[in-house]
Amino acid sequence: MPLSVEQALANFSQRYVEAWKAQHNCLPINEELVGLASPCIEETRDLEISWQPIVRNEAIRLHNIEQGIELDLHDDFHAFYGTQYSADMTAKFEDMNIELLQVWSDEDLERLQGNMLGHLVMQRRLKLVPTLFVAVTDDEMEVVSICNQSGEVILDRVGTKNRTVLAANMTEFLNKLEPVIAA
Repeated sequence: MPLSVEQALANFSQRYVEAWKAQHNCLPINEELVGLASPCIEETRDLEISWQPIVRNEAIRLHNIEQGIELDLHDDFHAFYGTQYSADMTAKFEDMNIELLQVWSDEDLERLQGNMLGHLVMQRRLKLVPTLFVAVTDDEMEVVSICNQSGEVILDRVGTKNRTVLAANMTEFLNKLEPVIAA
């Protein structure tokens, strides 16, 4: 039986934490999230926190977005954002550097939903097939998204029809990711 999105995300998260530990001999560290509450925080120091991904007690679906745009969103999207709390994680997909977006806290989830709703409204105005972003790239005009119709993971040129298929689905995409840990 193939892995679910939830399992593939948990596996990548574990690979990321293990890669960080191998390079730095500690849990992942973040300076940008100091002062922002999250169940992921393991330790807070003056200018940094150590953290690790935490599985939600109960998986959630992001119905607020669906209701706001009157559109059913792909199950892979719900599984990706609704099963764990984590800081964003850097990775490489083939030769492309990405930052896998994650939900840090319930407050962060609200912000994500607002951003996603704005993204979907813009796409509707431009008459584009709806996509659901899951990662950013080095080029601020390109994001990695789930195609809401097909479930394919694509490189999406924001505001255009330019799309390149990266993986058949989110599980395949997550399985191909390699953690990238800054020195």
